[in-house]
Amino acid sequence: MYLHHPLNSSRLVVLLQQWARQDGERPGQSPAPPGDTDVAEQLAQWLGTVDAVKLSRALHAIETLPSEAGALANLEVVDLPALDRLVEKTKADLHALVTAKVAAPKPLRARADNTPVQAPDPQVETDYAAHGPRYLDLQKQIDTRLLAMRVQVRHALALGSSGLRQLAALDAVMEQMLGAREQRLWASLSGHLERRLVLRHHKHLQTLQNSGVADEPLRWRQPGGWLWAFEQDLQALLIAELQVRLLPITGLLEAAHHEKTGRQE
Repeated sequence: MYLHHPLNSSRLVVLLQQWARQDGERPGQSPAPPGDTDVAEQLAQWLGTVDAVKLSRALHAIETLPSEAGALANLEVVDLPALDRLVEKTKADLHALVTAKVAAPKPLRARADNTPVQAPDPQVETDYAAHGPRYLDLQKQIDTRLLAMRVQVRHALALGSSGLRQLAALDAVMEQMLGAREQRLWASLSGHLERRLVLRHHKHLQTLQNSGVADEPLRWRQPGGWLWAFEQDLQALLIAELQVRLLPITGLLEAAHHEKTGRQE
């Protein structure tokens, strides 16, 4: 279930590697060292020796779960179409949440140029502090929805055959063992996004300097503007994160569908 989709080929890793290469191309900046750009290698370092021992013991306990009589009939208790609909609806809801149009922030106080307080302040958006909290809030909403759905899918499969009950138990163990590491990983993504904002703004200023054209902050969020491009980056990062977070859930469903198909053949 966890190896069916290689992490090093996920959209998230590919995106971060692409950003790292582009960030290394900034004028006056040396390319990032291999340890910073080899994202796949860093993300692959999950389990240590102690964790492996704990996992081995958990697997042994799961293998000794008693099998119930009538396991074949139990599979029919699992409403796979309903679980599929649940997952698809949640994915659609979260995608809509991530891609929703964002209003430009307003200044916290009157500015020296007497711009009305109720008017958007484009300069505020050059600071990551204007974007970081929103990104972290979207992350939290994704986390809350997917954690609840994962538990729901697991509970549903636990009503099925002995194989599905073992799989649900294994997923609970993996979630417990990897949860803290995953949270540190998700938290680190904000730093990648902040560097992306700095890069976008830097290239924008460089273009203005090379062309001699005056800056027009009100055009930043229009298609083609540097802030518009950054917003695409923010959405792309969240969508890529969503894809990775969904892997355990889709893996559970794939296993259930595979077992059902195998029993029908």
